[in-house]
Amino acid sequence: MDQVFLDPTDHVDRGQKSFAPRLDTLVGTTIGLLDINKAKGVHFLDRIEEVLKGQYGVKEVLRRKKVSAGKLASPQLRQELSEKCDAVIEALSD
Repeated sequence: MDQVFLDPTDHVDRGQKSFAPRLDTLVGTTIGLLDINKAKGVHFLDRIEEVLKGQYGVKEVLRRKKVSAGKLASPQLRQELSEKCDAVIEALSD
């Protein structure tokens, strides 16, 4: 009887990815905070908002929440965040 060995590692070529350009400063910017809808995420994002405004001079924080942690943000939500925000932080917590 022949033996078959399976390789469980991932060999998918994901290609080269580039990061979004870094902002020169956060002063006067609008930052989106996207809550992925996990337990206690709101508490974590409250603190992030406090630090962004208090220590980094962020002018406005736009808070949004996904419908479910297991689902992608809707195209409408992604569009809104990309149009209104200079940067977006997506966060979770448990």
